[in-house]
Amino acid sequence: MNFGPLPSVGAAEVPSEGFVLDVREDDEWAAGHVEGALHIPMSDFVARFGELTEAVEDGGRVHVMCRVGGRSAQVTQYLVRQGIDAVNIDGGMQAWDGARRPMVSESGNPPFVL
Repeated sequence: MNFGPLPSVGAAEVPSEGFVLDVREDDEWAAGHVEGALHIPMSDFVARFGELTEAVEDGGRVHVMCRVGGRSAQVTQYLVRQGIDAVNIDGGMQAWDGARRPMVSESGNPPFVL
């Protein structure tokens, strides 16, 4: 079943106050992530879906992030089918880092993309 083109944005286009959902695994998140992002690994996403619906404002856009855009594309498709305004961040954290967007790490060490 085709749902049309995948809604997506470039890393530089995500508003600084935009809601970011990071679907990478724990080790990737710990190395470096967008400050204030909601972290739900793709492997846990369906079971933890309620955390997203509680965190995002009604009708608010969800910017979905992974390392390069593959996992986040799948989650974006799922969210769109659920009626949520979701967009995939093209190029994921690699593009975010390449655009020199701010990141933080769990350890306090300089963040990096794993």
